[in-house]
Amino acid sequence: MPITQTQPRPDFVEVLEQLYQERSLTAYTAGQSIPLRAHEIILVCRGVVQLFTIQPDGSETLLGLAGASSPLGLPLTTVDPYWADALTDVDILPLSMAEVESSPVLMAGLFRQMTRRLQQSEAWLALSGKRLVGDRLRHLLMLIADEFGQVDERGIRINIRLTHHQIATAIGTTRVTVTRLLKDFKAEGWLTTHQRFLILSPPTAGFTSFSRLVS
Repeated sequence: MPITQTQPRPDFVEVLEQLYQERSLTAYTAGQSIPLRAHEIILVCRGVVQLFTIQPDGSETLLGLAGASSPLGLPLTTVDPYWADALTDVDILPLSMAEVESSPVLMAGLFRQMTRRLQQSEAWLALSGKRLVGDRLRHLLMLIADEFGQVDERGIRINIRLTHHQIATAIGTTRVTVTRLLKDFKAEGWLTTHQRFLILSPPTAGFTSFSRLVS
């Protein structure tokens, strides 16, 4: 799929369209593993990618989610093992480190996007400091809604579907516990579902503004 045919994206992807008009994107369907190479950065142009590692006991940990215009790749991490799977259908643009280092425009755009990734990573890291599992789950849902949510008449709809197991790996608990807590949140009235999407009610969920949400 040519990059010029993608849907409108943030300014950084518009810059990429100008720089790489003749370059084709690589498409992956939801659930596919995305190969990561030692000297290559991947830019997400459409969709959402989930990032994982594995613990010594063999359990997986969800490290974060990379959405449109986000960079990822082995040059940007010291985590090992580290891999990426397509959470939704995605289009990506692979760029070699040599290409990145030779382009001041690309370097400047990457700096802005890597700042966003750093902010997200630190917010996810802050989850581990919350003693109660319920607080960790509530905070995670707020973070995901802030990054991938859309405001509608019901509240803030999270436009990606994560399984209870995936959520559990992100907050260090079990799938059964996540299922129970989500039921509790629904009973409290600040979490609902519609067509399998989670919807948060901002006043009771703790949001103070919609300024960072996707509209």
